This record gives sequence, structure tokens and C-alpha cells, in this order.
Amino acid sequence: MQANSKPQPTEPWRQRLIRGLLYGRNVDRSIKARARVGFAMLAFAAIYSVIGFRLVTIAVVGDSHGGRRAAAQDAVATARPDIVDRNGEVLATDVKTPSLFGEPRRIIDQDEAVELLTATLPDLDTAEVRERLSSKKGFVWLKREITPLQQQEIRKLGIPGIGFLRENKRVYPSGPAVSHLIGLVNIDNQGIAGIEKWLDTNGLADLHRAGFASDRLQKPVELAVDLRVEHALRDELMKAKEKYSAKAASGLVSNVRTGEIVAMVSLPDFDPNNPREAHDPDRINRLTTGVYEMGSTFKTLTLAMALDSGKANLNTLYDARGALHFGKFAIHDSHSLGRAITLTEVFTYSSNIGAARVALAQGVEAHKAFLKKVGQMDRLRTELPESAAPILPKRWSELNTITISFGHGIAVAPLQAVMGINAMVNGGYLIPPTFLKRTEQQALEIGKRVVRKDTSDKIRYLMRLNAEIGTAKSAEAIAKGYYIGGKTGTAEKVVGGRYSKKQVLNSFTAILPADNPQFQVLVMLDEPKALPETHGFITSGWNAVPAGGKVIARIAPLLGIAPRFDLPPSDRLILAASKATQ
Repeated sequence: MQANSKPQPTEPWRQRLIRGLLYGRNVDRSIKARARVGFAMLAFAAIYSVIGFRLVTIAVVGDSHGGRRAAAQDAVATARPDIVDRNGEVLATDVKTPSLFGEPRRIIDQDEAVELLTATLPDLDTAEVRERLSSKKGFVWLKREITPLQQQEIRKLGIPGIGFLRENKRVYPSGPAVSHLIGLVNIDNQGIAGIEKWLDTNGLADLHRAGFASDRLQKPVELAVDLRVEHALRDELMKAKEKYSAKAASGLVSNVRTGEIVAMVSLPDFDPNNPREAHDPDRINRLTTGVYEMGSTFKTLTLAMALDSGKANLNTLYDARGALHFGKFAIHDSHSLGRAITLTEVFTYSSNIGAARVALAQGVEAHKAFLKKVGQMDRLRTELPESAAPILPKRWSELNTITISFGHGIAVAPLQAVMGINAMVNGGYLIPPTFLKRTEQQALEIGKRVVRKDTSDKIRYLMRLNAEIGTAKSAEAIAKGYYIGGKTGTAEKVVGGRYSKKQVLNSFTAILPADNPQFQVLVMLDEPKALPETHGFITSGWNAVPAGGKVIARIAPLLGIAPRFDLPPSDRLILAASKATQ
């Protein structure tokens, strides 16, 4: 028997259409529902992860008010790396400091806000604050770098639309000690001078723009300077400047083997924590920005040129019986010997006549070529952006060769002269100066030989002999045991178009120890005055030399140089040793 089956109800066509649009055909609705629930869970998890990450970011680094800054396009001081000396002493670092800003669109009572703010910060300019708060900007600075106490007082006022941002402020723990070397930054923590500016031009500014320098996790910049030596040099220069009533004083200590600048001082200097002082034109860095006629220290280069050419030796004679006449000009010596003198005596007696005859014997073109080879004819480039090009004769004649042979008629940066003399005593290698740490191997890779080792040995002998019997004797007496060598320079300054015998720039360059030089010390005094103890003299031997001796006595132990006593004279310890190794 066949069972009777009840017919199934037919689904209305409208429901079939809706179900088809929503779920498609032949799809299990329960499976699709589970898939959609899973998708919703993933979406909510992603949203909450983003929210959680943002909360953690704000808790750790704080809200940077980036939107407000972006809207206003105002610069905010970003972080800079620490700058340290060769021993790790901090020379420049960042500290966090609050700055006051306003959001004009949120200010309810402008007059009240101006009145309260200017009462709390009296140095604010009322008109300027009113103008800024009246603008239609979303963000304006009101005062950068306020104190925590000022921040607390303003916070208590409870003014809507007034807030604070923590910025990086650059501080210099050593004050003016290394001011010309370090330089300084502006209110936005951007370098505007010295090593600080060099940092920005060598990638730091790009990091700031890219947003990768927003914290202090940056590797410190290590300089070649030794802060201990810097303090000792500055202290002695300040004493000398005061004692001789000099217009200015400057000096540096250079490693002759690496070109590193271990100390550099130019007085008067400035405190980089007080940027206003830096704009005083009398506070320039005289060692890199100034160019000067270096006087008789240039005779070192003149005699090295003659010795290296092979046309002269230490015993070659030069006529110094009387003045050297050239046209309407006459060249004289301070202490005329009235006879022919050897090349050695030209150096120890600092004879202008002798130096002129040495240069003339080489010829004008050879003289120019040698000075260019030893780096005295082109602008010296270092990490410091501040540098000056040398002043050269427009037309180089025999008269120019005569005067330049003893340091007149050409003006160079003192650091440039130091570089040239370093090459004369370090074995003959011209090594570009640097304010960053450098090894001897790195120096040799970039250095170039400009004179023979034999020439360098003879120049060291002459400089040591000058400390034994010549114009550098007083430095030897002060810095006993350090076997120094040296050369003095007294350059008459041009006043009213003529050289003045009463206004001079004195210099003393010394090497230590002379038998195996490691460092060169330069001391300069600008317009020193005569004292009773100098018997009315203002030449270098009476002021720059004793000042240099005091500097050496203080810094030699810091540089790791031990005193040695009862050493043989220079002809035996330097000259004889040089001949023995040839």
C-alpha cells in the first residue's frame, strides 16, 4: 500500500530572492555565519591593538602635540648627540626644558590671558603676545625655554588655550673653555657655528627633517681636544694677556704626527650658554677666521725650502754685512752681525737679511711653489666652517719673495702656519689638521711628503739650537727637562698704510720634545705692551716666549711627556743621530 505524503509548502519568490542576494545559492548558512563572526572578531582585535599601541606610546614618550605643531609649522628643538673630548668629558649635551605656547582659537578672554601672562613673565612683550594670541593660527610660541617654576606658576593660572611643550635645550658644561671649537646652536637647537654647525651640515639636519633625531639615542661625537690641556692653555693665555695688556691672545696645541688639535683658545672668547656674546666682532676665532702676517716663524719654511732643494746646507754663507737694498727699500736686521753668516746663524739670530738672501737664491717661482706645496697658498678647510683664505700678493715679484721670506707680505690663518711647521718637524709629511680623533696610521694615509726626512731632522736641530742659544732661551729655562725647540716671530702691524714698530703681533711656536716631536705649541699675543722687566722691548722673546714656556710646563705632564735632564746638546742628540741613520 502506498503511503500518502503531505505536500511541502513552497517558499515565496521574494524570500528566495533575498536569500540568494545575501548568501548565494547552495550555501550552508551556518558555515557562512561562523566565518563572518570570525572576521568581525579579527577586525575588533586589530582596532583595539591600534588603540592599545597608541596608549602605550603616549604613556612612554608623552603626547608630542604633533598635530598642533604641524598645523602651525613651527620648529621644535630636536635632540642632538653629546659632544665629548678625547677622554669622554662632556662638552655639549641636551637637557629637557619647557616652552610656553598658545592656541589662539581656544582663547576665551584674550585680554585676560595677556594680562595674566605678562604679569607672570614680565620680560614678555605685551604687544607681541597680544598680536600672537590675536592671530588665526592654531599654534603660536609665546616664550621658549622657561623655568620649571615659571611653568608651575602659569599652570596655576588655568588659562584655556595655553600649554607647554618639552624641548631640547643645548647646554655647555665647560662654558667658554672650548667655545670657538664647539660653537653654538640657535633657539631651535640647530648648529650655527663651530662643530655644532659641522654636525648639521654632515647629516644631523637631514635626520631632524626625516624625524629620526627625536630622542637622545645618538652616538656621542668624540673630538681630539683634551679638556685638561684646554683649561691649562686658556689659563696661561689669560694671565699673559692681562700681564702684557695685550689686545688679544690665542694659542693651540697640535699633535704633529696626526694633525689632531688637542687644544685651541682664542681670547677674548664667549660663553656658548649666552649666545649674545658670540656676536661681538672682537670675539672671533683668530686661529682659523683671522689671517695674519706671521713674522719670523715663516723663516722656518724659508730655510727648509733651501735645505730641501740641496742648494744649501747648514754651513752655507750669506752676506749680512749691511742692509739689503732693493730699489727704494732697505732690509735691516735687529741685531746686525756685520759679517757673512751661516744658514744656521740666519735661524738662531733671526736675520731678515739672511732669510731674504736664502729665498732670492732659490728664485721667485721656486719660493711660490714651495709655499703652495706646504699649504700656505690656499684656504685651509677643516671641520670648523669658519675659515679665511690667505692674503697673497696680486703680483709676486722679487720684493715679495724678500719680505715673505721673513713673514711679511703674506697673511695666513695661524692654524695654516702650524700645519706647515708640523710638516717640517714630523719627518716631512703635510697632514691636514683635524678636530676629530685620528690615529697615526689614518694620518699617514692622507698625508703627503713635502720635504725629505733629512731636511726635517735639520729643522728640528735648528729649533732646538734656538732654545739653547737663540731667541727661545727663556722658554727653555721655564720648561726645564722637556727638550723643547722653538722659533719666535714679531710681525709689525700695518697702521695707516705703514708698518708700525709699536703695534706688533707676537708669536712663539715650540715643538716638544725636539729630538722626537710629538706636539707643537703656538702662543700669540696681539699688541702686547712693554713692561719694566722687558726693558721697554715688545718683541716676542720678552712676552710670547715666556708665556709659551709656562704653557709647556703645565701641559707636558698632561700629554704624557716626562721630563728628561742632562741630555746632550742638539748637535749630538739630533744632528749626529740623523747622520748616523742616513
